[in-house]
Amino acid sequence: MNSEIQQQITIENVLNQARIFIPFNEARILLQSTLKINHAYIIAHPDQSITPIQMHTFQLLVKRRTNGEPIAYILGESEFYSIKFKVTPSVLIPRPETELLVDLALERIPLDIPCKILDLGTGSGVIAVTIAKHRGLSNVTAVDNSVDAIAVAKENIAYLGINNVNVIKSDWFGALTKENFDLIISNPPYIAPDDPHLNQKDLRFEPELALVAGQGGIGCIQTIISSAISYLNIGGWLLLEHGYNQAKICKQLLKEAGFSNIFSRSDLAKISRVSGGRYEPLLKTVKMS
Repeated sequence: MNSEIQQQITIENVLNQARIFIPFNEARILLQSTLKINHAYIIAHPDQSITPIQMHTFQLLVKRRTNGEPIAYILGESEFYSIKFKVTPSVLIPRPETELLVDLALERIPLDIPCKILDLGTGSGVIAVTIAKHRGLSNVTAVDNSVDAIAVAKENIAYLGINNVNVIKSDWFGALTKENFDLIISNPPYIAPDDPHLNQKDLRFEPELALVAGQGGIGCIQTIISSAISYLNIGGWLLLEHGYNQAKICKQLLKEAGFSNIFSRSDLAKISRVSGGRYEPLLKTVKMS
């Protein structure tokens, strides 16, 4: 009788039960993690039996997801730019839209010339590590003001075998020695403190320090833009991710700070997501008498 009951606990049955509480694709991902298998295996072996211990483990994961906990935190990892990164509740969960920020950075970093890159507010290190991986001659400095975030970033650097990223604890530019970079990049906090989205979905579980900025969400962006020129080489770029309604103010701040070639780009959802500019100071000529 017991063996008959166990035979009824199959991959297919377990997934069908779980989809009552969470979307099917989420249930599949959690089951793959529980059984240490991939999607193809699930498709090929829907009638495979699951042990009571595996069933219990899976049910605990489903319960956590039902309570709203993000899958990335449940699994302890998330994919970004086709790379798997370790994540914890101390850092933001990487978003697909941030890949646009990396795309625009890689367009501006030569493959065959060493460049110095600064990643402000690195969090789990996904931006710094991805750039370093795709531009091996570059030297990337990644800063964050959170000790816990720095620990996660360093873990990802070691886990992925990256040797051209240096992580520093710093409140934006505060702890940096006087040095200049060819590109400064950041996905800073840009959500206003009273934004109702903070009480919805995954944002409820993510660190407020990495999400919320003063002055209606623009405070951190303003700080970065106003200071960046002091840390950029001539011809260097500043690239920033921002909120859906912040492109106009970002471009205005960039203009006021003295940047040129100012632009904004939209993500795949057609939302204006990244703005940037280039530091190209005009050479003033002195008229000789």
